[in-house]
Amino acid sequence: MTGRTRRVEGTKIVRRRAVPAVLAAVFLLTAGCSSGGDPSGADAGASSPAGTTAQSSPAGSPAREAPPAKGSVKVLRTVATGLNSPWGLAPLPGGDLLVSSRDKATVTRVDTKTGEKTELGEVPGVSASGEGGLLGIALSPRYASDHMIYAYYTSASDNRIVRMLYDEKKPAGRQLGAPDTIFRGIPKGVIHNGGRIAFGPDKMLYAGTGESGDTGLSQDKKSLGGKILRMTPDGEPAPGNPFPDSPVYSYGHRNVQGLAWDGKQRLFASEFGQDTWDELNVIKPGANYGWPDAEGKGGGPRFQDPIAEWHTDEASPSGIAYAEGCVWMAGLRGERLWRIPLDGTRVSAAPQAFLKGEYGRLRTVAPAGGDKLWLVTSNTDGRGNPKGGDDRILELAVK
Repeated sequence: MTGRTRRVEGTKIVRRRAVPAVLAAVFLLTAGCSSGGDPSGADAGASSPAGTTAQSSPAGSPAREAPPAKGSVKVLRTVATGLNSPWGLAPLPGGDLLVSSRDKATVTRVDTKTGEKTELGEVPGVSASGEGGLLGIALSPRYASDHMIYAYYTSASDNRIVRMLYDEKKPAGRQLGAPDTIFRGIPKGVIHNGGRIAFGPDKMLYAGTGESGDTGLSQDKKSLGGKILRMTPDGEPAPGNPFPDSPVYSYGHRNVQGLAWDGKQRLFASEFGQDTWDELNVIKPGANYGWPDAEGKGGGPRFQDPIAEWHTDEASPSGIAYAEGCVWMAGLRGERLWRIPLDGTRVSAAPQAFLKGEYGRLRTVAPAGGDKLWLVTSNTDGRGNPKGGDDRILELAVK
């Protein structure tokens, strides 16, 4: 694109920022839904997927509107060190953690009490280069009975999603079954491969994708690049998706790497900017989030404005989590953890930054139950000049 600059991992095309439009409250709507809104009517129009209950974290803590304007973060302990290019994180039912290595294409189990690491095995077919490799991981919604791990990875030809049986009875290094590809054809590139996957409260699988450096893919509803996808656990377009027979749930994204739901099942997503604004968005099915025609707020009535934005040197966001009435957002280039307090889908107070520069680049954050979070650093991914050096998992207490 003539006359525009490009920065990898965490920047958008420089554009003149228009006057911000008034933000409209947007809600997660899914098919076959019954009312799940606030009885007071504050969330009229929001709905809950049929057969599910609202959830905010594995501990099931209730949703809380309008948390205090100011919060705090306390590092309780270092859970594990010596990780190699960690990317995805999946808490196991018993309290341990699974972590993926982007560059080694391995999945490792971390004992959260002792810090001991056990390699489950290597995922075959991963082509790790640039920002690609073994990225997000998630547990099946039926994990207790099927023991399936889902993974998003870059192959030689595309980005794809597979599922693998985890057999703890087998020797270390051989505990992952052969991958079953459930979804393929997501555009790959040296940059902007997306990669975050998560099962929503509706038991559907959501995936954040990137436009792989080809900005035109984001506005093409027939392309899988620059989208949030929603599919069944078998990889089929989920019932009630906004576009017929399509897994596309929202479009106009640049590079989505964070997905999280609040206690009322509203979906939030973090997105890398180019050179001006990184974004936190509330995701509305079928909505257009503007890239490459808009960056940050003020894109006009055709596009959904982000609920918060940051300069790229302050954020370059990756994973997000919801806890204590806030979205918590890990920053790569920004080397900090952002607290974004919410009142429904509105940011209720100025975001706060914590841990600035203390642990280097921050990749993934996940709920650990109640007021606790898991935080994964990203200092061995070959980017920037991080101060942390090593990669580790931290346990945090937040409010």
